[in-house]
Amino acid sequence: MLLCLTANHRNASLDTLERLSVGAPDATRALVRDEIFVSGAVVLATCSRFEAYLDIDEPLTGGEAVAVESVVEAMAAASDVSPDLLRSSVAVHQGADAAAHLFAVTSGLESVVVGEDEISGQVRRALDAARADGLTSGELERLFQRATHTSRGVRNRTQLRGAHRSLVRLALELASSRVADWSAARIVLVGTGRYAARTVDALRARGAGDIHVFSPSGRAEGFAVQRGLLPVTDFAAAAAQADVVITCTADAVVHADAFASGRRVLVIDLGLPRNVDPAVGEVDGVELLDLETIRLHAPLEEFSAHADARAIVGDAATEFHADREVGPAIAALRGEVLKVVDDEIARARARGAGDDVEAALRHLAGVLLHKPSVRMRELAVEGRVGDVRSALELLHGLSVDTPGAVDDDDDLWATA
Repeated sequence: MLLCLTANHRNASLDTLERLSVGAPDATRALVRDEIFVSGAVVLATCSRFEAYLDIDEPLTGGEAVAVESVVEAMAAASDVSPDLLRSSVAVHQGADAAAHLFAVTSGLESVVVGEDEISGQVRRALDAARADGLTSGELERLFQRATHTSRGVRNRTQLRGAHRSLVRLALELASSRVADWSAARIVLVGTGRYAARTVDALRARGAGDIHVFSPSGRAEGFAVQRGLLPVTDFAAAAAQADVVITCTADAVVHADAFASGRRVLVIDLGLPRNVDPAVGEVDGVELLDLETIRLHAPLEEFSAHADARAIVGDAATEFHADREVGPAIAALRGEVLKVVDDEIARARARGAGDDVEAALRHLAGVLLHKPSVRMRELAVEGRVGDVRSALELLHGLSVDTPGAVDDDDDLWATA
């Protein structure tokens, strides 16, 4: 069973998200190693959400509730958040709803800035990280690959295509009311990762040219050379001359003593965990624009998703769930047909037939299987998996246990 636990900008505070981003990934990995009911996990942590996608076994009635409670307690302990607070900050999605949620997230429909560019890449990297740790399962692989495919469909078939929306661009839009002329502003960027590179692109799109880069880990010079920037080795000295300071790194915290009282400077914190101590905003002359402020000012109407995008996501989730429900039936029919084909190939070879006969028979089997397989999926989408099971039993004598099937006395697959 697929299970998704999500804490995001809609249901959790920035402080809770920050704590989860630090402690919960290790806790989720431990669940896969130590809990017999968790067979796979993928963790997605961004600046506006923390999500755990789990593939769990449900041997007993109420297995979902047991899994949710185990995950919540493990994440709470690892993140120094009370279980009660975490329960109130986490939404739970199961089965088809979990798929629909991931597809919407990957397509940018659940972001602070609807349609943002970065999220699909973040989802891919979350899957890559889970693979590297040996935490994925076949079901999670299929789920995340379908999510990527759905995201491409949304961008290619709706008005979100080419929108180039991102949290960085929204932050700079909000900052433009404080920065009269970006081309005249002296900017210090803290960080050298993917987000920093996107920030440079967004700054240059607004006409900024005087951009200095500082790296707590010493990578400023290489980053600066690649992008035509000016490297900085003394952050305090650079901040003292800056009009704008932008932070987007994983290994730095900027404190109030880096800024002189009375000098006007705008500090934009795009990091999670926070890169800037909130006390910086209390320094005279310093204005702090952090993720909490950015998300409160997100222009939701301007960035509202087109109805077509939601329809694509909904259809993709329905098809994904239907494929899972009808998969065993298709596999059973395929196995039955291929067994007959293998027997015929063996007889043909006994009569001296060559490889061309085998190839022809296998091609014919594929052609014969195609239309029934398509129809089975169509029936599953219509909620008629019971009809598929009945047809296989009547025509082929095949009894198939589909996911979630129950005894005839309480048949959830029965049609009205």
